[in-house]
Amino acid sequence: MIKNLVRGFSALSLALVPLVSAPAALAVPAAEVTILADAVGLVQAAEEDRAGYTRSSFKHWNSGEDESDGCNTRAEVLLAEAVVAPTLEAGCKLTGGTWISYYDGQEVTSPGALDIDHMVPLAEAWDSGASAWTAARREAYANDHGANVSLVAVTARSNRQKSDQDPADWMPPSPEAQCRYVGEWVSTKLRWQLTADDRELEALKVYADGPCEDTIVRYTPAA
Repeated sequence: MIKNLVRGFSALSLALVPLVSAPAALAVPAAEVTILADAVGLVQAAEEDRAGYTRSSFKHWNSGEDESDGCNTRAEVLLAEAVVAPTLEAGCKLTGGTWISYYDGQEVTSPGALDIDHMVPLAEAWDSGASAWTAARREAYANDHGANVSLVAVTARSNRQKSDQDPADWMPPSPEAQCRYVGEWVSTKLRWQLTADDRELEALKVYADGPCEDTIVRYTPAA
């Protein structure tokens, strides 16, 4: 049922394209919506190569989406994801607040106990195509303000357990989080036109053809 609805939505979107003026269509990339299995099929296969990688190749955290608010990208993600807003003090110091780390289902009440995880880790992005990008594009990736799944506030413990592993080697410990995680991983790969190696693709297909077959993937190609 969900598959038919998504495909029907896609067909309707294509039918409406002629009604949108050419300049407007070019100015704003269209959001894509599809089921997980189809989304996985859009990820290009390629061997990974970590030669030359350093974390400093991806400048972060930068001054954030709003350069006038005094908050960097890390703080802006914390503000956006809080379920109880923290107090914002001078210099963008955050105190109090509550977050839910969806990887492990933990409630966190201290900003310092959270890491901001890159959904697709920086090293994995490098392996998958970012090694050929400009420094400016790598900075844009590391501070991606254009998609709310690219950066996520999670417990430091779960983030460090994940490290730079892809879904073939690590999944969130909370079973309830896994389909969301796979969908957001694939969404990020497609947004930035990153590739996947064979082991990664096989792991994604296991979820797409099994417990996560109804997961919907939404992404907008990065400029």
